[in-house]
Amino acid sequence: MPRPLDSTPAADGFRMPAEWEPHEGCWMAWPERPDNWREGAVPARAAYAAAASAIAASEPVTVAVSDRQFEPARAALPDAVRVVEVSTDDAWIRDTGPTFVVDGAGGRRGVDWIFNAWGGLDGGLYSPWDRDDRVAAKVLEVEGDARYRAPIVLEGGAIHVDGEGTVLTTEQCLLNRNRNPELDRPAIEAALHAHLGTEKVLWLGEGVLEDETDGHVDNLACFARPGLVLLTWVEDPADPQHGISADALARLEAATDARGRPLEVVKIPAPGPLTITAAEAAGVEPVEGTRPRRAGDRMAASYVNFYLGNSRVVYPLLDPTRDENAGAILRDVFPGREVVGVPAREILLGGGNLHCITQQVPAR
Repeated sequence: MPRPLDSTPAADGFRMPAEWEPHEGCWMAWPERPDNWREGAVPARAAYAAAASAIAASEPVTVAVSDRQFEPARAALPDAVRVVEVSTDDAWIRDTGPTFVVDGAGGRRGVDWIFNAWGGLDGGLYSPWDRDDRVAAKVLEVEGDARYRAPIVLEGGAIHVDGEGTVLTTEQCLLNRNRNPELDRPAIEAALHAHLGTEKVLWLGEGVLEDETDGHVDNLACFARPGLVLLTWVEDPADPQHGISADALARLEAATDARGRPLEVVKIPAPGPLTITAAEAAGVEPVEGTRPRRAGDRMAASYVNFYLGNSRVVYPLLDPTRDENAGAILRDVFPGREVVGVPAREILLGGGNLHCITQQVPAR
């Protein structure tokens, strides 16, 4: 594959655009691991196909698929969805794919972060992860975009930007010893600014309870437009998530963004609590070195983990008692977009949700 550029996006005049800016398309990757996805990933593939179909009504979708799964995936996906053979270790392209950056003059490139399966040998979720670490470069090869190889471990789900200089993240993830133990907070901030074209980092504390990514921000909070943040919320003070969300709220309300604006926070109540059933846990093949799926374990369920497309917001349906309320909040926040829910429990069982399994390609 082509050599990466030896500069940085910021030095070259590039920035990461906000997710509400126009997209050229969206990438996904096909689930396959039987040690993460129950029943040989068959239910998960149905959920991925439903998500791809919903997003494809808003913008073009490309799905990365292994050789073994190419024909089944092609049969399961709409004809409008492009299927490309790309080897992966698992199906979380938000974290393994590139973070695209643009320059406002028709240029687009991609940042290829170092990937270590959310912690490497210190709490990571599987090994090896070398195929996943090559996904970003392969996606950029297909898209025809030049590549920056960032010098730090980072996953796309660990950051959200407002497109105007501000990046949102969590201390639990980016300051974790299993990512970049040699770097302190200022060094990590400098690396973010160099590769995202940002100017200010807003640090939240912990991510959603039991989030196996070590607290990715995309499950807890996201920018919905400049100056407005959606926040996962739990009202019950006895629920441990309440304290996490309350701490995030206090930090957000005390903060200003890179333009000096105070932040408006919209709470979106979390589903559940949701736990893994015995039948669901029994369907996963246990393998040494991978995270087990155990009956009764709480899942890191969140409605913030949605995909923001050109004309649609595609959000996860997870709890019949709260799904419609979440949809109503999203309709209020995104009045110019159709809000569509897709059944997503099978994706949640694998450890993430709709934002985690997608990666937007911004328009040049």
